[in-house]
Amino acid sequence: MIIVDGQPSSLELKKFANLEEVLTRVMEDGAMQDRIVTDVFVNGEPFSEIYPHQAEDIDIAFVDNVEVVSVSVSQMAHSITRELYKVVTLMQKGAKRTAELFRYAEDAMALEMYSDLVEVCRDFLNMIGVLRAEFSLGNLPDLDGLIEKLSSLFSEMIEIQENEDWILLADLLEYEFLPLVEKTKGVVAQLRQGMQVVEHA
Repeated sequence: MIIVDGQPSSLELKKFANLEEVLTRVMEDGAMQDRIVTDVFVNGEPFSEIYPHQAEDIDIAFVDNVEVVSVSVSQMAHSITRELYKVVTLMQKGAKRTAELFRYAEDAMALEMYSDLVEVCRDFLNMIGVLRAEFSLGNLPDLDGLIEKLSSLFSEMIEIQENEDWILLADLLEYEFLPLVEKTKGVVAQLRQGMQVVEHA
């Protein structure tokens, strides 16, 4: 039996050779348009691929039932925006702690944290960019201004890092980076509002 989002599918399991064929066919269904698969259960057990195309190696003869759980793109986007608020809090805590470590001359630990912080910030901005593109949210002046300021600040911080001026880097994190991160909360709120307007249009 094949179950999709709690409903039995008309597709017959035994007509497929392997699990990948089943999942491919389920995703081709028109009802799955604009939906993202979040979970797959095989014989009641959660399944996720350990290596690419592992599903192809699972012979359907050993499968009694497959359950596919999905969410709409908009639901997924909303849950991502909720996560973005958590990421902002993490960036704030990370910047404060990194600045402290630089001031205590714990340079090795501070640099490790600083590297993680830059990576998280990059991922955060990329995710905002993806959401903006997905929902065609063109007019977000606050976001454009924020990205410009962060890019400029990162360039400055790279230069300071090369000069190994850790106290100045701590100052930039505390007095320039942190206020910018605080402003990202407003940008995330704008994104959420923009997504709601697009959905209800």
